[in-house]
Amino acid sequence: MISIDNLRVDFGGTNLFQDVSFIINKRDRIALVGKNGAGKTTMLRILSGEQSPSGGTVALPRNITIGYLPQVMTHKDGRTVYQEAELAFEHIREMEERLQQMNDELATRTDYESEAYQTLIEDYTHLNEQYTMMGGSHYEAEIERALQGLGFKRSDFTRPTSEFSGGWRMRIELAKLLLRHPDVLLLDEPTNHLDIESIQWLEQFLARSANAVVLVSHDRAFLNAVTTRTIELTCGRIHDYKMPYDEFMQLRKERREQQIRAYENQQKEIADAKQFIERFRYKPTKAVQVQSRIKQLEKMVPIVIDEEDTSRLRLKFAPATRSGNYPVVCEDVAKSFGSHNVFGNVNFTINRGEKVAFVGRNGEGKTTLVRCILGELEFDGNITIGHNVETAYFAQHQAQLLDENLTVFETIDNVATGDIRLKIRDILGAFMFGGEASDKQVRVLSGGERSRLAMIKLLLQQMNLLILDEPTNHLDMQSKDVLKEAIRDFDGTVIIVSHDRHFLDGLVTKVYEFGDGRVREHLGGIYDFLASKNAQNINEAVAVSSSKDTRKEAPKQVSDSRLSYEASKQLAKQRRKVERVVEENEKVVNELESAIAAMEALMSTPEGGADASNYERYASLKKQLNEAMDVWEASMQELDNLSIN
Repeated sequence: MISIDNLRVDFGGTNLFQDVSFIINKRDRIALVGKNGAGKTTMLRILSGEQSPSGGTVALPRNITIGYLPQVMTHKDGRTVYQEAELAFEHIREMEERLQQMNDELATRTDYESEAYQTLIEDYTHLNEQYTMMGGSHYEAEIERALQGLGFKRSDFTRPTSEFSGGWRMRIELAKLLLRHPDVLLLDEPTNHLDIESIQWLEQFLARSANAVVLVSHDRAFLNAVTTRTIELTCGRIHDYKMPYDEFMQLRKERREQQIRAYENQQKEIADAKQFIERFRYKPTKAVQVQSRIKQLEKMVPIVIDEEDTSRLRLKFAPATRSGNYPVVCEDVAKSFGSHNVFGNVNFTINRGEKVAFVGRNGEGKTTLVRCILGELEFDGNITIGHNVETAYFAQHQAQLLDENLTVFETIDNVATGDIRLKIRDILGAFMFGGEASDKQVRVLSGGERSRLAMIKLLLQQMNLLILDEPTNHLDMQSKDVLKEAIRDFDGTVIIVSHDRHFLDGLVTKVYEFGDGRVREHLGGIYDFLASKNAQNINEAVAVSSSKDTRKEAPKQVSDSRLSYEASKQLAKQRRKVERVVEENEKVVNELESAIAAMEALMSTPEGGADASNYERYASLKKQLNEAMDVWEASMQELDNLSIN
């Protein structure tokens, strides 16, 4: 579908990549991988048409549609959630209006025998057939399914988008994109603002309903679940693997070992040749052999070893000054936006040195409470900030607030004070901005690089209360581990808003759960919290709590989240039964998809396109497929709920 040929991109005289060529085929599931700054986001922007390459071509067929979800978007207010999602079907609405106009005209005209009237009837019939084929009669169901799959409740559909947090508004944009069913989906870190349930729904949607997909993600499980092909950007070139991410990693390791052996052999060959040349350079009897070795060296193509991101982010927060015993105390805190109650009757105390987590679905008030603690929002009740508390805040949008006209060095130089200004280059080097990278302008940095730069600004602040709102969204897996170690070693108080249970594991000792307008305190780590709800992830745990009254006795913990032998045996039997149902539903879906594909091929012919019954049959098949997909998704959800450790 899309052919990329000899692509080259230069930034300020520096070559990002060159001679990049590959083809995106229909139904491809491509993971675009590479270390931070390798050019992944740039590649997506070029494919979407938002950026022009320095050289090479991107050839697209006529009328191909491309949907692009960037990491950062500008949102517009003025519509409800449903109305915003409905924009994906603007073409359907336009067809409805045109059909209504034509229907009104047919009802009022009386020149039944005229050629113009017959033409109007033919136009109406043709447009109505198009409308039916494009799913005009049931697109409302598609909107509801997409919004609910991404975590919205029916009661949210009529709420203005302005009432939602940035993460939820990104979900709306993702829903619009998926509902348009573009020929090629370009997704840049789509899971950053999703919880586990929504990620699983997105995996199923991409597997079943999407056409070609190219995605960038640091979520390893998501890549393995969705992609079947991996394209790596490394050393300014690409390597194309027809396999999922985990298989690619294994093959890449083997290939790199082969490269190292070949490189070592070549270096030995070069050293031997140079030694021979130096030894016999001035001996006439060896002149022919010397010249032969010189030519051999000139013709030799150096073996390049794939870059391995062995650089390590060295992050260490400065020792915290001593604060009061209770840095944050909330008493009967409540917050509403208009008639929408976010939370109420919030009471808790965070002790000095504690590391706590705020967890819950997006939009339940985690960031809102953080902003109340910081004094950025008005609220009811009392929040007491302890004696000598110095707060540093890393927000989800912190990286977006950087001045794009400054360089990396200037960004830090503007906030550094005292002796620290003499160590700016060393600090930047520790954050992988060494050498020429410190002279890059912020506008050319990737999402991960911007997050690291914002983290440096945070590091330079004096603090003993650290508040981090989704700090791992744009960090790769290695950087997440380093940040986790730094927070663990920090001797101040820490509040972390996150959905990443692996990041929180072993880091926090108390969990505050947001849901249904309340905030509940749970002592222990994140897995203690999950075990107390007998849940596999944070969102399952929140769902369990939402369905129970807090006045009832807390659910009994199950040691190691394991069931008894008899219960496990019964559960395994139930799983096998549901698995058979899933297989049967998948078979029905596959048969319907094959029938629809065959019908589309038939309607593309002159004879098939002229037969009105084909359009009716096509609409019927599409309706059956939607119903079958609902049944399949329900059975998959039931199977997921039966999963055990």
